[in-house]
Amino acid sequence: MIWLSVTAFFVSLIMGAIVLRCSHYVASTYSESMPQRIHAGEIPRLGGIGLLAGVLLSWLAGMFSSKGLGDPSSLRFGWPTVWWGVVMLPAVLGGISEDLTQRLQVRYRLLLTLLTGALGVALMDLYVPRLGLVWGDTVLAMFPWLGVVLTLLAIAGLPHAFNIIDGCNGLAGMVALIICLALAYVALQVGDRTLAAMLVTTAAATAGFLFWNYPRGMLFAGDGGAYLWGVVIAIASITLVQRHSQVSPWFPVLLLIYPVWETMFSIYRKWARGMSPGIADALHFHQLIYRRVVWGVFHDDAARDMLMRNNRTSPYLWAFTLLSVVPAVLFWRTTWVLMLGCGIFIVLYVSAYLCIVRFKLPVWMQN
Repeated sequence: MIWLSVTAFFVSLIMGAIVLRCSHYVASTYSESMPQRIHAGEIPRLGGIGLLAGVLLSWLAGMFSSKGLGDPSSLRFGWPTVWWGVVMLPAVLGGISEDLTQRLQVRYRLLLTLLTGALGVALMDLYVPRLGLVWGDTVLAMFPWLGVVLTLLAIAGLPHAFNIIDGCNGLAGMVALIICLALAYVALQVGDRTLAAMLVTTAAATAGFLFWNYPRGMLFAGDGGAYLWGVVIAIASITLVQRHSQVSPWFPVLLLIYPVWETMFSIYRKWARGMSPGIADALHFHQLIYRRVVWGVFHDDAARDMLMRNNRTSPYLWAFTLLSVVPAVLFWRTTWVLMLGCGIFIVLYVSAYLCIVRFKLPVWMQN
């Protein structure tokens, strides 16, 4: 996996440099009036191009190793790897199109991610096989099409969840990297080296992108990058549970609870205020930390600079992500512990959100 990861890293890194060199004129289309914008200057939002190139070329290299060189690493890359690339292309290319033009409406991007989900079901036979609950598994056995519906929701929804948390330098990229490595660890525990290699190379491509994204904020992932992370992680999560009965279906749920709950909570609060869920606003968790926590904690002159405040926001959310990732990795077999972890995370999230909104931060967060 090492040489494939090195390939993914350097391809993503080099493509990022090419994007920076050639696409500054594209960034000017991203209006400064956008409420979610918390950066200064015109930054290219085409990091998804480098991510896509790094991931696809490393997977193709893995296929060449397995098919042409006798599979010396026992990674067993086969033709199903091609289906991964085919399945994710509609969503990722749609996201990159939006990054280039800023004209692809939300409903069309949602349709493209649904198309990706439908291709996953048709070409890869993806479906959620069980829920880890007696009554839930009974219902799925009676109505197998519900597993397909859950798959479509996961593959169509997770890319948009990653797009929502992609608001600060290094935030979505580091969350994706951590989750890919956690999934790869469990895949290795159950002997699925092929899936582990695909996830590790995705993490490596993400690291190549992060070289330009954090802390300097020279390149953003954009919709294309967020959709790639969401699709790859969604397919990997479903595949892991589908192939290996010892993996609890609640393992990926707890692993992904931060972006998933951020999306669900965002939809709820917008509906509660009479807004459409598709309208962007500046009240996501990372934006509140940026405006109300980081601003108050760092009083030096550098903290007044937008870039410095942006960079200081992400580590808060990295730590918050680990609150769900660590127990998920430790208890990936035990459904009731994973479900309890999801409940605890949701309570902590809502409590923290309300404290920040009401300016009632704990003392340790104010120093």
